[in-house]
Amino acid sequence: SLPSLIALVRNLKQLQAALETGIETIYCEFEDPRAYKEAVQIVRSSPMSSIWVAPPRITKPGENWILQQVRSCDADGYLIRNYDHLQYFAQDRCVGDFCLNIANSLTADYFKNKFGLERVTASYDLNVAQLEDLLKSCPTDWFEVTIHQHMPMFHMEHCVFCAFLSKGTDYTNCGRPCEKHEVKLRDRVGTEHILQADAGCRNTVFNGTAQTGAEYVHRLLELGLRYFRIEFVNETQELVIQTIHLYRQLLQGEITGSQLWRELKLQNQLGVTRGPMAANAMRS
Repeated sequence: SLPSLIALVRNLKQLQAALETGIETIYCEFEDPRAYKEAVQIVRSSPMSSIWVAPPRITKPGENWILQQVRSCDADGYLIRNYDHLQYFAQDRCVGDFCLNIANSLTADYFKNKFGLERVTASYDLNVAQLEDLLKSCPTDWFEVTIHQHMPMFHMEHCVFCAFLSKGTDYTNCGRPCEKHEVKLRDRVGTEHILQADAGCRNTVFNGTAQTGAEYVHRLLELGLRYFRIEFVNETQELVIQTIHLYRQLLQGEITGSQLWRELKLQNQLGVTRGPMAANAMRS
């Protein structure tokens, strides 16, 4: 079967851009789950694509109202991040996200077969050698691998938007500055990392530079992997379209991984660490 490219978008403009490319599968991870209804309507009017939506990464007791909002959009399926999601969306089509930390065949088998997930996402903690071992130890159609993303660096309860852009104390009186402002955190070398809030007012800091596993895609295709995910955070519509086109060319063998990462000016790395493969990759 032909490889499938999946795009994760974080706002309606990125969604529109992804649809323009005719991509088959779109994941939405929006700050406000109420916007999922509109997203689903937009995708349904373009029947080439299926739409899956993501609940927030953390679910606390008493937060099932957020999951109800997510489910009410009637998407094609849901991106599962934790055990509460496994329980709540048990009757729906589900894909396990990277947060389930699937790093070996036992974990993959547990989530895939006990919970009936359609696919699971390989853990971001794996370097390419460990990922290859995982793909060799189970049927490859169990997995999808994220080959392009702004790595989430930390996820926290503290809301920076509320603390610095509001006189309020929580979502009841902060005025929701996260819906109006874009915030970046500058590190000691000057890189600006992207801050995003979720429906539970938790914040994620994403690496300001996207990274790619493009150079390993050929090897992963040879092993039989067929589901490849690319994730956007704050990219413009133009960049979303360009990025999807380039990855499609890569999966079809029309360009090389090094051409892609140079064109998009990305960090050339798969997962959190390159691990023992780093020296070999540098030499090749």
